[in-house]
Amino acid sequence: MSDIIDPPAAAGAQAGSAGDTVQRLKPNAVGLIGVLFMAVATAAPITAMVGNVPIAVGFGNGAYAPAGYFVATIVLTLFAIGYAAMSKHITATGAFYGYISHGLGRIVGLGAGFLTTMAYMVFEASLIGIFAFFANDTFNSLFHVNISWIVFAIGMLVVNLVLTYFDINLAAKVLGVFLITEIVMLALMALSVLFTGGGPQGWSWGSLNPLNGFASLSGSVTGPDGKVLAVAGSAGIGLFFAFWSWVGFESSAMYGEESKNPKKIIPIAVISSVVGIGLFYIFISWMAIVGTGPQNAIALAQDSSTAGDIFFGPVQRNLGTWAVDMFKILLMTGSFACGMAFHNCAARYIYALGRENVIPGMRKTLGATHPVHGSPHIAGLAQTIFATVVVLFFAFTGRDPYTGLYGLMALLGTTAILIVQALAAFAVIAYFHVGKHHPETAHWFRTFLAPLLGGIGMLYVIYLLGKNASFAAGSAATDWVFTIIPYVVGITGLSGVLLALYLKAKSPQRYSELGRIVLEEAHER
Repeated sequence: MSDIIDPPAAAGAQAGSAGDTVQRLKPNAVGLIGVLFMAVATAAPITAMVGNVPIAVGFGNGAYAPAGYFVATIVLTLFAIGYAAMSKHITATGAFYGYISHGLGRIVGLGAGFLTTMAYMVFEASLIGIFAFFANDTFNSLFHVNISWIVFAIGMLVVNLVLTYFDINLAAKVLGVFLITEIVMLALMALSVLFTGGGPQGWSWGSLNPLNGFASLSGSVTGPDGKVLAVAGSAGIGLFFAFWSWVGFESSAMYGEESKNPKKIIPIAVISSVVGIGLFYIFISWMAIVGTGPQNAIALAQDSSTAGDIFFGPVQRNLGTWAVDMFKILLMTGSFACGMAFHNCAARYIYALGRENVIPGMRKTLGATHPVHGSPHIAGLAQTIFATVVVLFFAFTGRDPYTGLYGLMALLGTTAILIVQALAAFAVIAYFHVGKHHPETAHWFRTFLAPLLGGIGMLYVIYLLGKNASFAAGSAATDWVFTIIPYVVGITGLSGVLLALYLKAKSPQRYSELGRIVLEEAHER
């Protein structure tokens, strides 16, 4: 088949023997800053910090939580080095799917494609849950108006659908506004601690030693109220929640087809997002602990009703009540931005699978792009329908939007995406060193050792997830939805593998196209 993909409404290249046109997303629609906004928004910095740091502090590695983020930064940077090398040669909307298909073969690739698509599809539903929870809480506390969380959830579903319908630039601009405000707010908190001389219990320099990321919390602490508390935790929990804070950073590669000069900006976006997010997380979490006091922070984190004070306390003391209120509003808008970014990710993966026509007719429906905006508008609608069904299921069965919808769907998506990340790391090695593609790029560190260490690191995180999944699920660990998560992941991945095997036996033409629709300038077959 031809690897040339036509712009919307153009005459078009022909795919396979069917003679149907493979449509392309709008080219040159977004630049480096826009791609970075989309990638970083999926990490949701303010939600990751306020939601995950207190758990790591109270039940993981205590005041050494920033060290856990340091470890995660190192591992994910190693992964990103190989991932970025791959992006220089393969530019496709289904980033993980395309990379794994070229590195480990079409069969494993389609299984990974199914897993990644499912992960991003449930991530949107997950973030709708936490957005609706924060929105309900914010309107209650600031405006004394009690609006059901499902109203906010439906509103977010509608807005995401509309923004996906139009040019990717519109979504990038909206995300950019939300992202900048939350980063500014977190930076104000951290800088206020830094420039007011720290906190009540010293600078906690040990928090920055990455070796301490493997230290488990134990002993006793004296809280701000003077009470002495016995505490214990697992370093595995701290490390898992640190890694969890990055989920979605890899999405920058899927915007290659819509970006300007993808061979240049996508590798930059991949590395910049990982390292930038990592350094920011380390600094923010350290300043929050310093500003609160290491012992105070551990004591506050023992109770979910006071855990947020690790951030709100320094903000209140150094910046005032207005800043605390703004923090709560930005928790709402930040989770909204994250959900919107995941909606875009899901729509593009659905589109990427659809245009390969693995099921006849998908190329003209899910694989179609808007004739004017060049957006995956039908795939976006399909994603909205799916997310709506998930949200309404949790609403009508009386499940909580935070522990139920957010917690369980996040665990489901994270389980799938971690497996795919590990496969992607090993696919880099296979592509450059087993398949011997592009020897001019192959390098002992960039394309072998770095992805090898990153892949091993991903396997370790999968182990941490398996060991601590019940803890991460909290009160929802008794829910049957939690129980079936491993089975959903297994069936989804296996379905992709079995479909690829079927196509190989019964439809060699469609099989040959799996993971092979890439930009012309990639020169991949």
